[in-house]
Amino acid sequence: MEKRRRAILEEVEEYGKVRVAELSKKLNCSEVTIRSDIKVMARQGLVQRIHGGAVKLDSGEYYKYSAESLYRNVEQKRAIAVCAYECIEPHDTIIIDDASGSFYLAEEIKSNPGKRIAVVTNSLLVGNELAGVKHVELYMVGGPVGGHLAATMGDETVDTISGFRVDKAFIGVHSINFDAGLTSIATPQMQVKKAILKVASKVYVLADSSKFGAGYLSVICPLNEVYRIITDNQVKQEILQRAEKDGVPLVVAG
Repeated sequence: MEKRRRAILEEVEEYGKVRVAELSKKLNCSEVTIRSDIKVMARQGLVQRIHGGAVKLDSGEYYKYSAESLYRNVEQKRAIAVCAYECIEPHDTIIIDDASGSFYLAEEIKSNPGKRIAVVTNSLLVGNELAGVKHVELYMVGGPVGGHLAATMGDETVDTISGFRVDKAFIGVHSINFDAGLTSIATPQMQVKKAILKVASKVYVLADSSKFGAGYLSVICPLNEVYRIITDNQVKQEILQRAEKDGVPLVVAG
């Protein structure tokens, strides 16, 4: 038992974050056992428990960046990120945009070295998380930096993205409107998302349950132009019913 917990702690120290499922495979024991170990270790002040795993106590991840939107609905976003990561295959090429949910997907990729992938991003936060990660081939998209989540945008960014062709894209949105589609409130971010839609074979939208029905100024695209919308298990029943009625590919994480 102590040997196993030392191994868990070593993984946390090396990667900053660990997942129960990965530890179960690596240490050849059940997920129930790993969860029990993490609970004990959290009580002992060795790690911090999160949805599906644990993080370093001194990781500072909740305060690493100043953008307040990163720290809203964190557990929901983590669950969505876990679900999104399962959609990625080894050797995939993917684009991750500058949304807060995309940041948690970057953390998930970083803490799971089992899949070697190529990542294209315009997000400085995502780039910071994945820079130097051995199992990630990282491409940063250039251009002027703006937005509260610090990302490149504008014509240079759009032109650069247009030169890529990727297997999958993972994007966030301001809101999801069943009548209008995916929506935005800022033109520069909208232009980047539209460019991403054109170069990805499959587009996944990462949207926690608060995103449904919010107000908007502009439309990115109709809902039928994306492959999947991944949300959390707090989504309202009427949203699920409307999605089923309209044939919207909605996946509930967690």
